[in-house]
Amino acid sequence: RVGDGGRVFANDIDGDALRHLDERCRDQGIDNIVGIVNDQKSTRLPPQSVDLVFISDTYHHFEYPMTTMKSIHEALRPGGELVVIDFKRIPGFSSAWVMGHVRAGEEQVTTEIQSAGFELVQRLDFMQTQYFLRFRKR
Repeated sequence: RVGDGGRVFANDIDGDALRHLDERCRDQGIDNIVGIVNDQKSTRLPPQSVDLVFISDTYHHFEYPMTTMKSIHEALRPGGELVVIDFKRIPGFSSAWVMGHVRAGEEQVTTEIQSAGFELVQRLDFMQTQYFLRFRKR
């Protein structure tokens, strides 16, 4: 999808997961995925280096969401987009695991991301237990 000249940065706090990804890519002849070990406050992506950031089922793990979102905002090029998929946190609907594990619901996540310089451009509700939000860098 990124084309012959494109790159995918795979960020994870777990270096072992990235080493496993690197091995799988090598085995499949994929050479345009670059693993970056990040920390709880920074993606460690270069400024204005990406067009799209995709976060799936991990936003709720952000210990410093505003600092992390600042790092994402800086890494995105002008007009870049952020897609977040995470678990619905709804009392009486969501599982006990979600209610005890996921720190913030969709409304709080949206507020945090908008406060970090993003505008919500799309919300989709096609998954039973997760929501889909697409933002654009302001």
